[in-house]
Amino acid sequence: MIDVLLYLLGIVIVLAGLALSIGLHEIGHLLPAKLFGVKVTQYMVGFGKTLWSRRIGETEYGVKAIPLGGYVAMIGMYPPQKAGEAPRASTTGFLNSVMEEGKPGQTEPRRGIGAMVDEARLASAETIAHGEDHRTFYRLPMWKKIVIMLGGPIMNLVLAFVFFAIVLVGFGLPQSSTTLGSVSECLLPASSTATSCTTSDPEAPAAAAGMLPGDRVVAVDGAPVEGWEQFRSTVAASPDRALEVTVERDGASRSLVLTPVPNERLRLDADGAIVTGVNGEPQTEVVGMIGATPAVENVSQPLTAVPEYVGENVAAVAGIIANLPQRMVDVWNAAFGAEERDPNGPMSVVGVGRLAGEVVSLDAAPVAAKAQTMFGLLGSLNIALFVFNLVPLMPLDGGHIAGAIYEGIKRGIARLRGRPDPGPVDTARMVPVTFVVVIALGAMSVLLMYADIVKPVSLFG
Repeated sequence: MIDVLLYLLGIVIVLAGLALSIGLHEIGHLLPAKLFGVKVTQYMVGFGKTLWSRRIGETEYGVKAIPLGGYVAMIGMYPPQKAGEAPRASTTGFLNSVMEEGKPGQTEPRRGIGAMVDEARLASAETIAHGEDHRTFYRLPMWKKIVIMLGGPIMNLVLAFVFFAIVLVGFGLPQSSTTLGSVSECLLPASSTATSCTTSDPEAPAAAAGMLPGDRVVAVDGAPVEGWEQFRSTVAASPDRALEVTVERDGASRSLVLTPVPNERLRLDADGAIVTGVNGEPQTEVVGMIGATPAVENVSQPLTAVPEYVGENVAAVAGIIANLPQRMVDVWNAAFGAEERDPNGPMSVVGVGRLAGEVVSLDAAPVAAKAQTMFGLLGSLNIALFVFNLVPLMPLDGGHIAGAIYEGIKRGIARLRGRPDPGPVDTARMVPVTFVVVIALGAMSVLLMYADIVKPVSLFG
């Protein structure tokens, strides 16, 4: 019962972190919008039924039942119809036909794509009260539009920096230390299936030298050892050569004689790929082996390491999004076939919640390790929100940013050619694209949630 409660706690933590991330994302839109004088009528975290709301000034602030999104409602998101064009009546349905007025003999409604555009444009116009046209979003200059729409993703990027700084600086990253984690009693051939040593098996060099788990390697032949890779490289380069190894044990230094035994292995290049000869056959090399492995410990990283770590995560998420069609095919094949899920592939909030539940309910993991993993999950979640919202498609923030950039370029070209200002770009024309994107995102979300239920990704196999 306790494990179940801890599992649910992990899910609740992720949902709370998601709601916080979304709420701050929307604040990233809200603050610059108010700073630039745009009238904001609503600030909402979540979708569905309103659980709580309160009006402060001209803005209603509230929380809705489903914490999977949010929005800031600004008046005049879309510019009105062009001057001289007759207004069209509005209906309550997004896809319903819209009657055109003002044209003699016009009785047939506009249908399909035209109706969508008209409905969006008129719905935007209805948010503008008398005398408030100067406070609309569409009248802002290009750079202010970009600042408002970029504010949300930037807020997620800042949160990712904070969460990953806690992980890297506060907890540290696991690294192989110069402390021995395990020392084998004997050396077993690679082809052996035995799990224990016998009297006929050769003694491992580390054990023969008197090394014990917990010993910290300080120096080799008088040269200080700074890290495990340095020690491993020295051992590999010294088959059948006696090394004077200084270790620290229980606060005291001890000098031991270690003689690595020769071991043949495949030769690898700097990227870890197998090196082949002119005939295509893999090449081998003889290296020293001692039968000891390092202990893994968390090493605190400098704050300067955080930007690079965040950049690597951004690049990884961008790669997933760039190959999203193929990734979704892989998810489909895994969900409805025998293929395994890619642990580095996309997942829904259901999958992230399950991972969090696994972490929190794991008995063997210390509290610090659980907290570190949770902060890492929240950092990754904010990176996903940052990158995904920059995709240049409506209704994502990147779509509005792309529209503002296009408008700026169009007006700039008009100025250079001495032509009249073409005015705001009619972004309402992108509503059909928005409709398609929303359907596609909905379908992908359903598929990911289904896959996360029937074939979830697990941190522990």
